[in-house]
Amino acid sequence: MADYFVHESAYIDEGAKIGKGTKIWHFCHVMGKAKIGQNCSFGQNVLVANNVAIGNGCKIQNNVSLYEGVILEDYVFCGPSMVFTNIKTPRCEFPRNTSADYLQTLVKRGASIGANATIVCGVTLQEYAFVAAGAVVTKDVPAYGMVAGVPAKIIGWMSAYGDVLEFDGEGLAVDSMGVKYQQVSEQEVKRLS
Repeated sequence: MADYFVHESAYIDEGAKIGKGTKIWHFCHVMGKAKIGQNCSFGQNVLVANNVAIGNGCKIQNNVSLYEGVILEDYVFCGPSMVFTNIKTPRCEFPRNTSADYLQTLVKRGASIGANATIVCGVTLQEYAFVAAGAVVTKDVPAYGMVAGVPAKIIGWMSAYGDVLEFDGEGLAVDSMGVKYQQVSEQEVKRLS
């Protein structure tokens, strides 16, 4: 007996690796070469393609497709109907759909992606990056960076706990949990404690 939950309307192809405590809900499809960690939650109508790797504790909301080339580390949040692409210059007449054509997209630990955001392939969202709803991410997002807009640009910084960081004149901020951060540059924030 499996130590994870799969709704009766979901399809799990033979060979898929699914961790303990994961829940896969209505109309999902997990392909045979996918790897999913423990204690993840997949909302309605989620596709996990071959060679996708998902860490522990991830939450994938309704209508998200994770195509080949996508890697999610632990505790990543993917909001409803957000989009990952996997080929930079797709064509219908001249298909580019071999593994060599797919660009890797890496979403690091604790990052959050808002509803209806688009992540263009080949980028990295660093630890605890926060992508606003509807944003179109075309380049890497730094750790703790908050991005919004089309194309997405840094609009601020967010702690690992989800607090918007307000830096003082010396470039220091403390979140609601007492954790200290330092703004090193316009493109970099470091966690100090």
